[in-house]
Amino acid sequence: MTNFINSRAFAMEMDQKDPLRSFRDRFYFPQMHGKDVIYFTGNSLGLQPKTTQDFVLKELEDWATWGVEGHFHARNPWFSYQDILTEQIASVLGAKPVEVVAMNSLTTNLHLLMVSFYRPTKTRYKILCEYDLFPSDLYALQSQASFHGFDPDDALIALQAREGEYTLRTDDILNSIENNKDSLCTVMLGAVNYYTGQFFDIDRITKAAHAVGATVGYNLAHAAGNVPLKLHDWDVDFACFCSYKYLNASPGGVSGIFVHEKFAHDKSLPRFAGWWGNDPETRFKMPRNFEPAEGARSWQLSNAPVLGMAALKASLDIFQEAGMERLNEKSKKLTGFLEKIIEEINEKSVSAGKSPSIKIITPLEPAERGCQLSLVLSEKGKDVYRKLTESGIIVDWREPDVIRVAPVPLYNSFMDVFTFGKLLQELV
Repeated sequence: MTNFINSRAFAMEMDQKDPLRSFRDRFYFPQMHGKDVIYFTGNSLGLQPKTTQDFVLKELEDWATWGVEGHFHARNPWFSYQDILTEQIASVLGAKPVEVVAMNSLTTNLHLLMVSFYRPTKTRYKILCEYDLFPSDLYALQSQASFHGFDPDDALIALQAREGEYTLRTDDILNSIENNKDSLCTVMLGAVNYYTGQFFDIDRITKAAHAVGATVGYNLAHAAGNVPLKLHDWDVDFACFCSYKYLNASPGGVSGIFVHEKFAHDKSLPRFAGWWGNDPETRFKMPRNFEPAEGARSWQLSNAPVLGMAALKASLDIFQEAGMERLNEKSKKLTGFLEKIIEEINEKSVSAGKSPSIKIITPLEPAERGCQLSLVLSEKGKDVYRKLTESGIIVDWREPDVIRVAPVPLYNSFMDVFTFGKLLQELV
């Protein structure tokens, strides 16, 4: 366990000993006041890898060279481009290659998966979710319930934290599953809550939901590339992820899905079909009837968005080299260091006869969070956020009162965290 010290010397020493420190040089940093910003918003949009342009340019060159024949003769043939990503995506998600595919955009994929895994009846139709889940997820679930003829206010079981608390207790989630076991159809949570940064106990929640006959899925938007995942071993039914946050794959970058291997050959499972989800062995025979491909690939609709996938490939190569285990180890240290600095800021406030200046609403247990800490300031939170931004420290504001700070292990340093803490102390 690291004994954190809030000092410049400690931060410099940690950076010097960091086995991942060289990865920082593989990313472009925005400039402000003539120097690199300190970038803590990889939870909204990851930085661009310096190799991304080469990966995308390679496909543009092949398009210029081959035209339509690039589908089979490009250096990475476009017909099967999604397949070159699957093993690396599977590694990030704790899945098997047959269980994952890159395709579409995030909310589109959530809807497509709900077609298959939200199959309500008159008595079993409810969806368990967080109250403060991201709006696009909320709208998707509300519209899915409405589409099936149910009142969303009745169909959605929106879990709220206890009075005076910000995060959900796992036991409360499990109790809600048990209390609604006769009407619960599907559990759909954000694996890491975008607002609080809470990383849910996916293993226990999934087991409890399956025990009452419900399907279980997760939005991995804030989890993929951030926290260790074992979707296959946890027996998760379905999940979707975006690639533009921690996976650094460009604004609005291609999304992807996970569908557990147990459904890989289940042709009876309803799904919206498209040409690219058809068995690739017969796809160009133009069959009149849909013959689903094996596994998650059968949920594809259209041909691969190659330029977006090329950007994702550039980032996945970096993840493969760095390794999720090492990234998670550094993430815990960066976030632990940030937590220590905030504790000291609060101690100084108390010693001056004031209330603590900053409340961390993210769980303090490292296993229950990723790299994000969500902070609520006792006063003038938005003013502090603006002054941080003007000073070249890029953090994130979420209404009504949260500053989200995400030290990303691929490109953030301990000096980044120390510099942020020093300015935060001055501002509060």
